[in-house]
Amino acid sequence: QDMNREVVKTDCATARIPELDFEIPAFTQKGVLTTIEGIIDRAVAGLEQDQPVRRATDEEVASKIDEFIGKLKQLKEVRSSFTFIIDDPSGNSFVENPHAPRKDDALTVTRYRRTPQQAALLGLELDEKPADPAEDLRNEVLQFNTNCPECNAPANTNMKLVQIPHFKEVIIMATNCDSCGHRTNEVKSGGAIEPQGTRITLRITDPSDMTRDILKSETCSVEIPELEFELGMGVLGGKFTTLEGLLKDIADLVERNPFTLGDSSRPSKTEKLREFVGKLHEIVEGKTKAHFIMDDPAGNSYLQNVYAPEEDPELKVERYERTFEQNEDLGLNDMKTEGYESEGASGR
Repeated sequence: QDMNREVVKTDCATARIPELDFEIPAFTQKGVLTTIEGIIDRAVAGLEQDQPVRRATDEEVASKIDEFIGKLKQLKEVRSSFTFIIDDPSGNSFVENPHAPRKDDALTVTRYRRTPQQAALLGLELDEKPADPAEDLRNEVLQFNTNCPECNAPANTNMKLVQIPHFKEVIIMATNCDSCGHRTNEVKSGGAIEPQGTRITLRITDPSDMTRDILKSETCSVEIPELEFELGMGVLGGKFTTLEGLLKDIADLVERNPFTLGDSSRPSKTEKLREFVGKLHEIVEGKTKAHFIMDDPAGNSYLQNVYAPEEDPELKVERYERTFEQNEDLGLNDMKTEGYESEGASGR
């Protein structure tokens, strides 16, 4: 009989069954008028929806979800008692009392004062805080006038601060020329040079690795040992793209260079470069496994960890102390940020 109780669950309400550690978070489903059995059926249907794909990709996870679905279905048979909790900060959810107007001993309704976070989530924040100029800058796309690097015609450059999850802020700049159609984009680090350099190694084992986000700063070099290939710092500039996008940019860089594959190149050299481009495309298509290494002395490059915040078994991130030569390339050896005021005064 309890399974047939009518339930009104708004979209901002959280539904929980503590005995199974089961929770339907707020704002993940639309508001609904149903029964307790209906809410369980809807949860079962949602979990079963992607099970065929899970069984094909990760059988262990699929079996655990099947086991949990079985537990949910057993709840409908009420073989043992369980607790059904609806927490609604808006106060608009409802569970039927079949004994009304008499008291229902199995039903407890608790009223509470909303926290400021809950009020803000519902759009009920009363104390208007002054807008933070820095936050407005992060949400705004800035535009300034410049000249096209190809035809020198007037063009517009868009610039925006972007927060990369589990990394830092970067500045993305894109220029589109209406006269010649030239398009370019550049990425700059939004922070300082890191105290240590970063060496990131990814073992490419699956075509899905090509979809990983990647931030290559202008100080980062790229290496693919299997192809005996190395791309020095400064080449291709700063880029925020995917691994597939960066590898295709490298292939385009080789193919469009007139000194490597043009009329002036030697046939033997041309054949080797075409073979290299072919192997690079095989890596992009997932036909060949390889290691992709990014070495950034400034520590401002990033390769997405798809398991974050857990550790990625195919991704290795190493921090190292920069050499004198690397500090020289970054202009750090002659840079003095402390005590320069007193030195200037003594010199005068």
